[in-house]
Amino acid sequence: MGKMKNLFTTGEAAEICSLSQQTIIRCFDSGRLGGFRIPGSKFRRIPRESLVKFMKENDIPLDSIDTGKKKVLIVDDDTEIVELMVDVLTRDGRFDIKTASSGYDAGLLTQQFQPDVIILDYMLPDVNGNIVCQTIKRNPDFDDTRIIIVSGVVDEDEIQDLLDAGAESFMKKPFSIGELVERISSVLEMV
Repeated sequence: MGKMKNLFTTGEAAEICSLSQQTIIRCFDSGRLGGFRIPGSKFRRIPRESLVKFMKENDIPLDSIDTGKKKVLIVDDDTEIVELMVDVLTRDGRFDIKTASSGYDAGLLTQQFQPDVIILDYMLPDVNGNIVCQTIKRNPDFDDTRIIIVSGVVDEDEIQDLLDAGAESFMKKPFSIGELVERISSVLEMV
């Protein structure tokens, strides 16, 4: 997975905003688009935050710039746990979150949302996590999707089966949400 860009050239900014490079340079030089010049050269660099701010101020849709948020799909049929996870991850600010309560919904949402990481409950009402894991891992579109299995099940063999099926990590319930955030960060190498 490519590391998110935090600095853009005027050409890259022009492409993202669908504007000409001259327009971007004019906005930069007039101070409407924040950034800096590389010392000793005439090259301009635009930090991600400045570009996002400029796009918002000028009603340029942000979908052409990766917002930098990691997409997390939470698949669990326990609504209290889901609400807690959504709350903590939303407050963290680095994540874009969707939830599903069944293996079927997880499959649909994985296709539409293309999550970076799936937090998957092992015991779903319609299918076990193992199947969901294998199905996702068999699809080359999701090679970069990381899966963290959460479960109250502690059978070592089952845990090993899940890791063999393609899960990156396993967390036993109950776990602390702080631990979960750390685990997400580590499987996504955000640390």
